[in-house]
Amino acid sequence: MISASLVKELREKTGAGMMDCKKVLTETDGDMEKAMDLLRERGIAKAAKKSGRIAAEGLVDCYISEDRKVGAVVEVNSETDFVAKNEEFKTFVMNVAKQVVDKNPKDVEELLAQPAEFESGKTIQEALVGKIATIGENLSIRRFVRFESEGLVAKYIHGDGKIAVLVNMAKGTEEVAKDICMQIAAARPEYVRKEEVPAERVDKEMEILKVQTMNEGKPEAIAEKIVQGRIGKFYEEICLVDQAFVKDPNKKVSQLLTENQAEVVAFARFEKGEGIEKKEENFAEEVMNQLK
Repeated sequence: MISASLVKELREKTGAGMMDCKKVLTETDGDMEKAMDLLRERGIAKAAKKSGRIAAEGLVDCYISEDRKVGAVVEVNSETDFVAKNEEFKTFVMNVAKQVVDKNPKDVEELLAQPAEFESGKTIQEALVGKIATIGENLSIRRFVRFESEGLVAKYIHGDGKIAVLVNMAKGTEEVAKDICMQIAAARPEYVRKEEVPAERVDKEMEILKVQTMNEGKPEAIAEKIVQGRIGKFYEEICLVDQAFVKDPNKKVSQLLTENQAEVVAFARFEKGEGIEKKEENFAEEVMNQLK
């Protein structure tokens, strides 16, 4: 029996109709991944990308060294959006980002164990616990990315800490770097160039496109040729240099970079709470439980 919540989840992820979602979930025995692939093969799913519900609160922020050679982007989560507007919390997030730049921890676990630069005599973990006590909410340092550049590191923050982008440029001006940051924030690429896309990801996409094309009534031999053409659109969605430049859609990002003798080495795009499923609270039920 396929639950209504599973059907709802698939509908939110794909934009497909309720009945279509229920049908493919039944066919795949409730396997979400297979159901999504089946919807796409049939041309029903409206979105190629999975997008988990964004429910966690907090901030994403960046810190860049004065010489613009080292930068970090971090995400620190809180329970409510109210806390994300708290100046003490904002300062803590910025301090954590600066700590990552200065001390280069390999992961969050090592970061938490480091002596805090901004609170004498405490580790980052102890400083975090202190903020939990004073702010009154559970807080967690979720993730970070750090770049060291031979060129420059640039950042862009959108929506008061909802989205943060950090870019490592081997060559290029600050103006071009800013354009690239805004491109990444708006267009959500996953890779810099197609050579970085894992082979299994491409193989899976081509298989889906082939079934999709054959379902349109094309013979297999012709379908394979059509797929070769359509895979280009896949790269245009997920690869930065193949995307249309948001400020001038007639130009590819690769053209922008060539014209300005610029080169992107790597980037990180953090969206607050992406991929975190927050427990749905039934307020009336919670009150009744407390009264009992």
